Amino acid sequence: MNLSPFVPDAPSLAPGKFSDPLRTLDGSERAWVPLAALETLWFNTGTLCNLACKACYIESSPSNDALVYLASADVARFLDEVAADKLPTREIGFTGGEPFMNPDIMQMLNGSLSRGFEVLVLTNAMKPMRHREAALLALRERHGARLTLRVSLDHYTKQIHEAERGARSWVAALDGLGWLAANRFSIAVAGRLLPHESETQARAGYAALFAERGLPIDAYDPARLVLFPEMDARADIAEITTDCWSILGKSPGDVMCATSRMVVHRKGESAPRVAACTLLPYAPGFDLGDSLAEASSPVRLNHPHCARFCVLGGASCSA
Repeated sequence: MNLSPFVPDAPSLAPGKFSDPLRTLDGSERAWVPLAALETLWFNTGTLCNLACKACYIESSPSNDALVYLASADVARFLDEVAADKLPTREIGFTGGEPFMNPDIMQMLNGSLSRGFEVLVLTNAMKPMRHREAALLALRERHGARLTLRVSLDHYTKQIHEAERGARSWVAALDGLGWLAANRFSIAVAGRLLPHESETQARAGYAALFAERGLPIDAYDPARLVLFPEMDARADIAEITTDCWSILGKSPGDVMCATSRMVVHRKGESAPRVAACTLLPYAPGFDLGDSLAEASSPVRLNHPHCARFCVLGGASCSA
């Protein structure tokens, strides 16, 4: 079997875990997270992508349209709700799939920036983005550093990056990142930690790569190099109980769903809806409704990603 290099080194998930939204397998109360403030609103522009990574968090590929393309009018509707309800949203994030494959992406970016938001776009910086160079340069001229592009570079070595993303993906990604840097965009990189690879090792490896390429990215700044933990919903992981907050020295406010939500349009549904998490667009238990007001309800941490990525991994998709 041709596995991703980022598959966790763990046994299979124990039967019965993450099956009850209120209780863990041992009967303890499952941890939950209230929405403290909607600081980041994500839009999944659609799951279609120019790549088919081996361990994509949401199964994006050139053929997967399980999340159909959002339209610019969809984005505007939710931004109108932010304005009408005076929500404390400061950042709008766009993810996919590859966002630059969506035909409305530039209208979405311009509309969000024109309302005064900071905008973060997650991209692989390959052909779909490069086809938008002129429009991106115009946005940068008007809005400057309020537009940030975070480029997925899964590892600091070509071998491991291409083992995940496929042949010829390394040079194209670095070329796109280089173009962004040369044209003075606000840029960041998203990487992933290998099993048994420490964050210290990874940051040193990326720092050497950035120096070699002349890229103005501080590998030791967690906002400029975001390192995501290894992920696989089939691998065993501890469930998070209400007692875990004090045991781990953490708070519900540390978790991504305390400050963010994501708009998705699932194939077959008549309109976009709001999901609790960027990583769980399909899970029924994390669908929170068709408006931001309805989606302000607390979230039970009833999925392996909640434990591995957010609580134990300490990761967040936001800037």
